[in-house]
Amino acid sequence: MSVAAYCIFCYRQIGTSGPATKTHLPWNDISKYSSICIHPRGFVFITYEVLSLKKLLQIDTQAIHQEKLKSYVYVRTTSLNPSDYQGITYQARKEIHKAVRKILETEAKIFRRPFNEQFSTFDGEDHECALWLLLKRSQSEDKEVRLQAVQDLANNSHWHDYQYGTVAQTCDQRTAIGLARSKDIDLRFFLPPPPLPKIKSDYPIEDELRLLLVSLPQTGLDPCVQYFTSLALRESSQTLAAQRGGLWCFGGNGLPYCETLSKIPSETVELFCLQALVQHSKVSSHCDKIEAKGGLQLLQRIYQQRKDSAKIQRNIIRIIGNMALDERLHSSIVRAGWVSVLAEVMKSPHVIQSSHASRALANLDRDTVKEKYPDGVYILHPQYRSSQPIRADILFVHGLLGAAFKTWRQQDIDRHLDKKASEGEEDYSQCWPKTWLASDCPALRIISVEYDTHLSDWKAKCPVEAHRKSIAYRSNELLDKLRAAGIGDRPLVWVSHSMGGLLVKKMLVDASKNPEMDKIVNNTRGIVFYSVPHHGSQLAEYSINARYLLFPSVEVKELSKDSPALKELNDDFLSFAKDKKFSVLSFAETLPTHIGSMIKLHVVPLESAKLGIGDLIPVDVNHLNICKPKKKDAFLYQRTLKFIQDVLAQEL
Repeated sequence: MSVAAYCIFCYRQIGTSGPATKTHLPWNDISKYSSICIHPRGFVFITYEVLSLKKLLQIDTQAIHQEKLKSYVYVRTTSLNPSDYQGITYQARKEIHKAVRKILETEAKIFRRPFNEQFSTFDGEDHECALWLLLKRSQSEDKEVRLQAVQDLANNSHWHDYQYGTVAQTCDQRTAIGLARSKDIDLRFFLPPPPLPKIKSDYPIEDELRLLLVSLPQTGLDPCVQYFTSLALRESSQTLAAQRGGLWCFGGNGLPYCETLSKIPSETVELFCLQALVQHSKVSSHCDKIEAKGGLQLLQRIYQQRKDSAKIQRNIIRIIGNMALDERLHSSIVRAGWVSVLAEVMKSPHVIQSSHASRALANLDRDTVKEKYPDGVYILHPQYRSSQPIRADILFVHGLLGAAFKTWRQQDIDRHLDKKASEGEEDYSQCWPKTWLASDCPALRIISVEYDTHLSDWKAKCPVEAHRKSIAYRSNELLDKLRAAGIGDRPLVWVSHSMGGLLVKKMLVDASKNPEMDKIVNNTRGIVFYSVPHHGSQLAEYSINARYLLFPSVEVKELSKDSPALKELNDDFLSFAKDKKFSVLSFAETLPTHIGSMIKLHVVPLESAKLGIGDLIPVDVNHLNICKPKKKDAFLYQRTLKFIQDVLAQEL
């Protein structure tokens, strides 16, 4: 047996000493060594090798079945250089290696000894062995081993293109999502979205969107979902009529009104349809229908065709983020090629784009994220996987005409309130909670929430059911979302601007009365109020006096000076805030704000910003700039940072 082994390894040495320079095999050398091996045990060993080689040459019919299950596979171009192959010698060497490895594995199991998985010294180069070893470990049942393997894969930057392609084609769904949530990840780790079937040139995308909307449930819906759906279907129908060159009549309370229509831009129609789909994607059962009707592929097609429209792409990623809340749809989302798209958007310099992608990937990542982020709840930090443990949460709540990102811009441009409500802007300034605060306090999880607010009902996105805009309704809705996002599980600091401060107080009051929300109250360490109208705002008085012009919204009406509802809210909040000994820091504006083109108004006077507990600091800025420090060393930011660090001193 030892002689036979010697023969085989000598033969291996001959075969692997370098690329073959001749096209024929060294049969003289083989016969010289094989003549020594006339021994029964050696004959058995050679027979085993021959059978192994025969097995190697057999066609595996299972491969055909596997190909049917795959939507697409990328194969590297095969080299035509004969010197790149080592023929039967190389294959024999691999088979012997497999046999020896199997023996060692069996021996380790029998004697219960650990098996060194790095046993691979002649099956390939070191970096090749490392790649396959990391891929195997990335699918381990041990979570720590799995996460470390993904991190090691992400940290590699010296591989060739084909090696990145190997990972892209062989890694599982969990690994791909983990790589997408790794900082500075190389996009070669991901397969491009699968090719979509061609459609007829005369069959516009908006018609496909319309058919998808029509296929979704139309009865028993939330009024806002119904409103957005009917609006989208009406606009797409008008476009269809205009394309046919005829008149389009639509009824209003039995009084038909007809007009000749020019063609509506297809981008506008797509936006209407996508806004309707956003509302549908908030309903779990509707997400199932969207997936079943090929919605993920349709959205992928629109996303690729509308690379020039950040607004369309945002709405699409928002839909994907909502659908990712349902773990049953994760496989479909991955198969549709969305992981590579989200990984690319994560690199966007625009905070609003990257934060939408970050939310979607966080909802997909069930390996390291236990929380879920519903629609309107965005994580600003950490947006990537990190070994840094999270010690506390900071929650940002914007105010009237605000948003999850633009309210907290690093710098502010003096604009009128009514123009700030316009939605034509695509680019926003940098978000200081995401940049400055994250770098100063890396152990914090920073979350920003978003909800629609308007000065006038003329500009309301969903004019049905006005009670939805009330502070009471929004409080209940946001509390449910925040609990799903894990708010209350860690020490918490609230940061609010304008009407957002009233919403924070209402949420804390409501949470104090609900045993299921006790954690939110008990873990609250402090609250920052930026120009919060605790006792009402002059903006409400102005809007009500000009109601024939503005038609003030519910939000504005609730800000009336000395409103009984505001007084009751403030009394309820103070009664338990003093008992809980919340730390409070308030800032008050001292400069007027432009409203419209001719009116300057002190939106929140000093006396209205006075809560009754905590510190109150007047600042020489207007209502819009009170929460927008110009520089990192500005007083507004430094005082806010000090407050956060003081109240969370034990955690940080």
